[in-house]
Amino acid sequence: MIINIVVGGPKELIPTLWDYDGNDVIWIGVDRGVVYLLAEGIIPEKAFGDFDSVTEAELELIKEKVPHLNIYPAQKDETDMELALSWAIGQKVEKIHLFGATGGRLDHMLANVQLLTKSIATNIEISIIDQNNIISVQAPGQYHLHINKQYPYISFLPFSREVKGINLTGFKYSLTDENITWGSTLCVSNELVSEKCTYSFKEGIIIVIRSKD
Repeated sequence: MIINIVVGGPKELIPTLWDYDGNDVIWIGVDRGVVYLLAEGIIPEKAFGDFDSVTEAELELIKEKVPHLNIYPAQKDETDMELALSWAIGQKVEKIHLFGATGGRLDHMLANVQLLTKSIATNIEISIIDQNNIISVQAPGQYHLHINKQYPYISFLPFSREVKGINLTGFKYSLTDENITWGSTLCVSNELVSEKCTYSFKEGIIIVIRSKD
């Protein structure tokens, strides 16, 4: 099962949501993200948020259309995004996709990227997807990638103070047992040149970003 969560970031950065629909998909809306879903003709199973970014008319429509509505006060210890993500993680799904989580306020975007670290403790594949990027966070291990013509570029950024023992095989720029630290751009904007590529590292946490031109 896959849970798709749509947040209220800039609409122009959200890809075509129907491309990510399917029989095994549950849609969740967060604050203004619910409005985006309804506008696309997608009825979310649940909605989360304080809904301070919607009009009264939009909130009434949300109450009418969404089966399960979770309304929270504006003053709380977690963001609306974190509340929705925590619920999704509790469903023991295979994947969670986050849309509308980039652009707009930088503090919210950075917080959303940090939420990706929950994938490490839960072993659930969690990704942020927008019009230009697919973002994930990985723990040490070995991973396989295939060429994706829509997202030809790939970058690896340290999310911990240091990432040790990086190996890149099948990439335009290969690496063997390399270390990178905060502030390093060594692994920015690489490309896959083999049909199947492998990357691995021994210590640390890494952000993986696949990007369009």
